Parts: sequence; structure tokens; C-alpha cells
Amino acid sequence: MKHIQYQTEGTCSKLIDVTVDDNDVIQQVYFVGGCHGNLQGISRLVTGQKVDDVINRLDGIRCGTKRTSCPDQLCRALEELKSKG
Repeated sequence: MKHIQYQTEGTCSKLIDVTVDDNDVIQQVYFVGGCHGNLQGISRLVTGQKVDDVINRLDGIRCGTKRTSCPDQLCRALEELKSKG
């Protein structure tokens, strides 16, 4: 299992807690702060998905005029988790 607590930048959520199994399948995602209902939905949708599939689908999503979003920050967290091996 791999785990990260990622401090977000540029979003209403402040932290993303992610656990991924040894096959790069997301087991758990929890957002601290942000739009609770939407982030629960994102968490449930990505749980059970492969890390690379989630990155391919959510990378680059913006929130209004912001340069990033909670889904985009999730991708940053997943990329950092992947880089740790």
C-alpha cells in the first residue's frame, strides 16, 4: 500500500489523503475542506480506479478562473505518490 497526505494549492480544499494498493488501484480518497458533496462524489468515483486512468481523465480541470481545481490537485497528489515508487 502507498499513502500520501497532499497539501493542495489554489483550491478551497486544503488537503487530500489518498491510499493506493500495490497494483496502483485507488483504495481511498478523502478531501479536507472544499465543497463536501462534490468531493465525496469525486472520491467515490475514483475509488477502485487505476491511478493513471484517473490522471488521464481529471488532469488540467480548472475551477472557474482558477488555474487548478480539486480534481486537478488530486492528480498532483497521485503523480507525487507515483514518483515515490
